[in-house]
Amino acid sequence: MRNLFVTLTKVIVPAFLLGACSTQKQLAKVADRQVIGKEGMSNAHIGIAIYDPASGQFLYQHNAGKYFVPASNTKLFSLYAGLKYIGDSLPAIRYHETADSIYLEPTGDPSFLHSDYPKQPLVAWLKAQQKPLVLSDANWQSKQWGMGWSWDDYNSSYMAERSPLPVYGNVIKWTQTIDKMENALGEPVEDVFVYSDPEVNWKVRLLPERGKSFSVVRDRDNNIFTITEGKEPVRTVEVPFVTNGVLSALDLLRDTIGKSITYIPASVAKKGTKVIWSQPTDSMLAPMMHRSDNLFAEQTLLVASQQLLGVMDTERIIDTLLRSDLKGLPHAPRWADGSGLSRYNLFTPADFIWLLEKMEREFGAKRLEWILPAGDEGTLTNYYKDIKGKIHAKTGTLSGVVGLSGYLQTSKGKRLLFSVLVNNHNTSASTVRRSVEQFLMHLYKTY
Repeated sequence: MRNLFVTLTKVIVPAFLLGACSTQKQLAKVADRQVIGKEGMSNAHIGIAIYDPASGQFLYQHNAGKYFVPASNTKLFSLYAGLKYIGDSLPAIRYHETADSIYLEPTGDPSFLHSDYPKQPLVAWLKAQQKPLVLSDANWQSKQWGMGWSWDDYNSSYMAERSPLPVYGNVIKWTQTIDKMENALGEPVEDVFVYSDPEVNWKVRLLPERGKSFSVVRDRDNNIFTITEGKEPVRTVEVPFVTNGVLSALDLLRDTIGKSITYIPASVAKKGTKVIWSQPTDSMLAPMMHRSDNLFAEQTLLVASQQLLGVMDTERIIDTLLRSDLKGLPHAPRWADGSGLSRYNLFTPADFIWLLEKMEREFGAKRLEWILPAGDEGTLTNYYKDIKGKIHAKTGTLSGVVGLSGYLQTSKGKRLLFSVLVNNHNTSASTVRRSVEQFLMHLYKTY
């Protein structure tokens, strides 16, 4: 019997290895044809990792241990931090009440006065308080912009500033409407109206010349907005405002809650001992992933930092996570921010596979599939239409960078984890996404 076992082992093991090698070769041919060798991508840096968690084996790897700029795939690591340390609800504010005042301590909650959330528990609570409200940002130990962000994107809605007390998503929505009418002589005239949400008392300049499109440009370091009227009947643009720590938020809050909150220095601040809760945590994490919301991602790290460390410090929470929960990563990453806006971020495809498996093990597939966009949903809209509920993944895009990492349920019921990172391509992002789509669709149909 022992000799038979030895003989069978000698036969079975090489057969298993042969099958694995065969799969690798087949996928290598498909990857080369559909991704790696595609026009505009043949000179790019491409990393691919396809993993079968049931067998614990990689079906295919191409540069899986090489470092890439992952763009918004970085949000998967922020997602882990939020799932692990924020809890089931977002803390809106921490406070300490004395005989004569209520001391407020911000928590970084990005849902405060955000248009996605009509129910605002903190607003109602603030309005109901009879004692003077005072606030300090002594627990804020970060900067408004992340390390490695492109400074000249400051006017773009996707680069809203980080802050200890975000309000209105840290952007001002400017809207232009045009009413067409006739004057007393029966001549057609246009009445142009521009307004902001929220209303602001900051300086606004109107240029005399009308442009083709309505635009609003903020001074880089000040809340001074220059408006150019356009020809569109209705157009809305979102422009980040200078947060000045909590000062701009307190300015905007005055009209919202009908009372002032006084800013106090750290020397007289008091740590919050009680909490007012705002929204379910997953109601922030889902839009963070579906629309790749940069502010939500940055603030997720900051809220997690406040919960775990008692301060809001992006660098410190990243370092803490890498030394503890994420110390098993196959390759030590360079993790610079929460959103992936920074090109300083460097991760490997194998790192994302490891994280995806860890998240599914700790938080469950059902919860992750609700948070991540499925096919033809969110940032995957118009992609993977034929397998809408079979893929759940996070996209990533910067100039010259495309990434996609997530979960794939194949036509044969096999659950695969994948990460595809493309850097330095010289074609369009949509061309790269379609190429990756073709490759993953082959995986879906074949394995």
